[in-house]
Amino acid sequence: MSVADRPPARPGSPGTLPPSEGDCRVVADDSSALVRLSGVLAPADLDGVRDALLARLVDRPGPIVVDLAGLRGGGPTVGRLLAGVRQEVVDWPAADLLVVDPAGAVAGELAVFPTADEALAALARTPMAAVLTEELTPAVGAARRARQLVTDGCDRWGMPELTEPACIAVTELVNNVVAHAGTPMTLRLAPADGVLHLAVRDHCPRRPRYAGPAPLTSAGGRGLLLIDTVARRWGSTPLPDGKVIWCVLHTEDESPWHRD
Repeated sequence: MSVADRPPARPGSPGTLPPSEGDCRVVADDSSALVRLSGVLAPADLDGVRDALLARLVDRPGPIVVDLAGLRGGGPTVGRLLAGVRQEVVDWPAADLLVVDPAGAVAGELAVFPTADEALAALARTPMAAVLTEELTPAVGAARRARQLVTDGCDRWGMPELTEPACIAVTELVNNVVAHAGTPMTLRLAPADGVLHLAVRDHCPRRPRYAGPAPLTSAGGRGLLLIDTVARRWGSTPLPDGKVIWCVLHTEDESPWHRD
């Protein structure tokens, strides 16, 4: 993607997202959820476009609108690319992807609109999910602050039965960054119909490895096992400059944790 690095931010000005190898441009409007793809989409662009869209989704809570009106040569390939991006973020807190496709080339399970105005209007009609976000440093006390945020969220959103398991999960997510990544991190959580979505974004490319239950003689290695025990789903998504580790907890799974 023959684009420049993001220019200095000006309120309401569009920003060019990180570059890839071909002739496709990915430009975000900093005043809205709109991201425009333009130019010619070549096979060499696919990874760069994916990374740029994921970077936009991780930088701001809520769905984004991807406008293909200025894109040439995408065809079914761009539909598969966008469907893949949506699949990667479907379990992130409050993340989603809407598509503007005047040519009608994109099909499948994506929400597709003929114009950007219609897509943005549809987005405005959908109430923004409640989202809590906290920037944390990789230091003693990070996990304690994360548990406070999770406890506040579960209380605010009427999910008391998820407080304890979610605190267990977020402790392990944050401690993993402190122990292994050592970078600043962003904690984000959001509810959705009796489900709690948690995610921690760091700036280390090394992804967690889960090999099942740790031997009883092991001194560690149980963090991911704890997450696997309390969450219905969890995973990690690589980013150009790190990763997102996420998990999903359902109230209906957690009745044994509830304490009147």
